[in-house]
Order: sequence, then C-alpha cells, then structure tokens
Amino acid sequence: MVNPFRPSFGVTPPLLAGRDTEILAFGDALDAGPGAPGRATLYTGVRGIGKTVMLNEAEAQARQRGWVTVSETAVPGLVDRLTMHRLPEAAASLELSKTGRRVTAVAFPFQLGGITWQPPAVENRPDLRAQLTALTDHLTDHGTGLLLTVDELHHADRAGLRELAATIQHCFREERPIAFAGAGLPAAVADLLNDDVLTFLRRADRYHLGAVDPADVADALRTPIHATGHTITDSALDVATAGTGGYPFLIQLVGFWICKLADNNTASADGSVIDNAAAAAGVQAARRRLGSLIHEPALRDLSHVDRTFLAAMAADDGPSRMADIAARLTADANYVSQYRLRLIAADMIHSTGHGHVDYTLPYLRDYLREHAASTGL
Repeated sequence: MVNPFRPSFGVTPPLLAGRDTEILAFGDALDAGPGAPGRATLYTGVRGIGKTVMLNEAEAQARQRGWVTVSETAVPGLVDRLTMHRLPEAAASLELSKTGRRVTAVAFPFQLGGITWQPPAVENRPDLRAQLTALTDHLTDHGTGLLLTVDELHHADRAGLRELAATIQHCFREERPIAFAGAGLPAAVADLLNDDVLTFLRRADRYHLGAVDPADVADALRTPIHATGHTITDSALDVATAGTGGYPFLIQLVGFWICKLADNNTASADGSVIDNAAAAAGVQAARRRLGSLIHEPALRDLSHVDRTFLAAMAADDGPSRMADIAARLTADANYVSQYRLRLIAADMIHSTGHGHVDYTLPYLRDYLREHAASTGL
C-alpha cells in the first residue's frame, strides 16, 4: 500500500487541513477583478507551517479559472530567470512569440523540460515590464490572467524583488489581469515590508499561518489512514492529533510513520487497527526526525544570542518568566526584552501572558535539552 502522507517540504498533502478561509479568499480575489486587494497576497509562518503549500493552492485556484501561472524563488537572479525562461515559456505555451524566443524542438510533457529554447542576445531581450505587458494583453483578449508566485522571500534577492514589485504595481495601476502571491519567514518578510521601494507589498493581503485546529488535524489524519485500509481508534486518533501540536509538517510526518509502522506490523494492511500504542510509536518516530528537518534549520537562522535566549527557556517545563530568563543570562530586563521582541517577530516564541513566553515550534524545548552542544550553545 502506498503511504498517503507526504512529509516533504512544499508538497501538497492528501488532505489540506484548516486553510479553507485563506484558499477561498484568494480565489475570490481572482474573481473580483483588477483592484481586488487579495490579488497581492503574502503568506508567512515558521518552517513547515505550509507556506509553499499555500502557493501551490493559490496556483490551483488560478488554473481552475484558466489563468496562466509562473512560479519562482527569491534567490539571486530572480528577474533574469523570469525574463529569460519563465515568461517566454509561458508566452510560447500560448503561441505568443513577442518575447523574441523561438521554439526549436517540442516534446511533451512541457513541464519536464521537453522544449529546447534558442534565446535572443541579452541586449535584444524585452525587459520585465515589456514581457508582462505583452503577456497580459494577450490574456486580456482571452478573458484570463497571469499569476506570479515567489517562494522563500527570506532568501530575498532584494534588487530583483524591487524590480518585480515595481513592475507588478504598474500592471495593477493599468488594471491588467495579473496577481501575485509570495511566501517567506515572518521576520524576513517584515524586513522587506520596511523597504521604502517595496511599498507595493505593504498593501498586500497578509496571512500569518499558525497551528491547525485539532478537529481539522484529526480529519487530516483519519481520512488518509482509512483510505489505506487501516482503521484508527478514537483514542489513538486523539494521541496522534495531540502529538502533532497542530503543526502541518508534523501532521504529515506523524501520519507517515503511523502508516509505515502499521504496514510493517501486519501481514496485510486490510482490517488492521491502529491503537494507542501504535499511534504513540508513530508520534515518537516523527519526533526523532523533527529535529534535523525543522529545529536545526530554524536555529541556524538565528544569532548566537537568540539561541542562548531559547536555551535559557529550556530549563522550564512550561512557559518561561522573563525575569528568570534575564537571571539565567545575567542580563538586564531591557536587554532580554529586545531579544524577546526579535524572537516573537521570527515566530520562534509567543507571549503566554504578562511577563511569560513559550516556544512556537513543537518539541523545541526537548530538542534544546537534548542537543545543546550541537546548537552551538
């Protein structure tokens, strides 16, 4: 039996839980026409919270309406990749040759690299605005539009994003059929929004993705598990649901290991019942892998002092008092308050009441207790 769960970054799960409002809002913006605020949308959140999946869903909403979609990542060379590859490919797929590229060989499927391109000299290549204008003129004539998605804004090619944002803003002013969706880590996106040249992004609809409601988590686990021929008891489902902490990547990881262990422990998947012990084993297997997949990269993005602050919190079994953190760091209240704000902005911690904070990422406390040396503390 093929495991239905997909614990891979950016891969849409078999059942997307708890994001219906955000998905429908983007589709409504496409239907509302030029000027709808949701035609520029940003998704933020911690690693593994489902930002890239939301871009996938935005693209699905666009394709359902007959729109053309172009996706990229905000690493250096963003605009060059758009003007030299992504937009000409989109234009060629519509038999629009104004970009100056010529198709010399065609094989299908198109998405798997079956087209050999003969690019024009750089000095003859239309710029980004000219290409978007030509493409959206064509799409207007056919009653459709263009969606551009840009992932990993935290790897920002700042110059490229400035040019892209300025160009899209011109398209919006001209009421062209174009939409934009981007995704990135919270602190990096906040920094981008403070850029005076990127004012266009400040007016975008913003969705900060958080934990999924337990009822939605239960559905996201139960339905794929039952589709494999396994069944899961109500109490075991409660164990599995609680074990995810409502964290989307962990939903997939827990589900994957529950199904994998269930398949390994029965000669036939048909009729096998997942009980509390089996669910707990799946949660434990998932937790062992969460550190290298989520915690290590998240901590690597932080400064040494940020990590020291988080390690000081690990001495507590629950929310930490700011006064205790200051004492452990032998620092004054103002100093630790600044790092508190930094870590809240990075979505690594959240306030649980006056003078108290706790971790945002599930099981980070356990990871820090077990791996203090490897985190550089």
